[in-house]
Amino acid sequence: MSVTQLGFGGTTFHVVGTAHISQRSVDEVREAIAATKPEVVCVELDKARFDALTKANAFRDLDVIKVVREGRTLYLLAHLALAAYQRRLGAKLGVKPGAELLAAVEAATAAGIPVELIDRDINITLKRTWRNLGVWKRAMLLGSLVVGSRSNGKAGDAAPVTVQTIEDLKAPKALSEMLAELGRAVPEIKAPLIDERDQYLASKLLAAGTGRRSVVAVVGAAHVPGIQAAFGTPIDLAALEGVPPGALVWRILKWLIPVVFIAALIWGWRRSETISFAQMMLAWILPTAIASGACTLLAGGSLLAVLTAIVVSPIAAIHPLLGTGMVVGMVEAWRRRPSVADCERLPDDIQSFRGFWRNPVTRIMLIAVASGIGTATGFWVGVGWVATLL
Repeated sequence: MSVTQLGFGGTTFHVVGTAHISQRSVDEVREAIAATKPEVVCVELDKARFDALTKANAFRDLDVIKVVREGRTLYLLAHLALAAYQRRLGAKLGVKPGAELLAAVEAATAAGIPVELIDRDINITLKRTWRNLGVWKRAMLLGSLVVGSRSNGKAGDAAPVTVQTIEDLKAPKALSEMLAELGRAVPEIKAPLIDERDQYLASKLLAAGTGRRSVVAVVGAAHVPGIQAAFGTPIDLAALEGVPPGALVWRILKWLIPVVFIAALIWGWRRSETISFAQMMLAWILPTAIASGACTLLAGGSLLAVLTAIVVSPIAAIHPLLGTGMVVGMVEAWRRRPSVADCERLPDDIQSFRGFWRNPVTRIMLIAVASGIGTATGFWVGVGWVATLL
């Protein structure tokens, strides 16, 4: 059994390291709770993930307009793509992702044992991860998740995932090698996704065990080494629960680039005897509007969404607080407002690229992202055009 015992202040913590798509982990969790009869069971879940696991219609109340308005479109797309990948792996192995966490909750509830959710809010984790990535790595991450979610283990794919593959990854040596490789390849992801959560889980686990003799904690095996290392050391939870602002240089550039661009327009117009101000404006507006409108159209946006992109994109390109994706997404959501049935179908639809494309929820988010990409692309084309006129 993959159980690590930790002691602190008279409390024994039985940390069960699991794989999230492993029937053996489900069995080990039930055995650990039955054998130790703990006073509390802690699980690697936050409220949102707990609801997703325990509620049959977790997506029923999804408000896509609110998601777009709050700028959480890319976070939710990444979350859905990752969930789709896990569900496909789970379907191949006959285990629902997170089944061992659900088993822990059910076993504890049946025995009258309180359950503590000790993981950090998934939205904070995604935001901190996203904030760490540059534009290129964000695109690479989304692309790999979408491609991974479509993999069927056919010829040309990576080696097929088997039950034994999953169990082998729980071994300490395999975990150490995997985490070391992740740290080398994408340290920007490992820090908020693994390292910070190890500290958070360790702190919350210790707090949950205060005044109790025995605790069972069910966490992903990848977190066990980090929890051991951080266990009993002071952790600043407030720092881990906040979303730090972007790097100062990017915050400055966000305002500086539009100001410099507008100043260049005015300067070029004033010094040129042959180029009118209207021509300068057209050189900036035309590519920005066309690129944003075209990308919105290619993503399946309605005529109203395309027109909105064309009108809004030139303004959004130089306004740091206005995003084309936010405005276009809200317009498309108003026109194509998802029904309850659409939201309930989301877990199944995201299993295929066709479903991801056809479901109104994900389509709206794709359209919002596409319009923003078009605006950025068109703006820099416009900058080049303007530069040739100066």
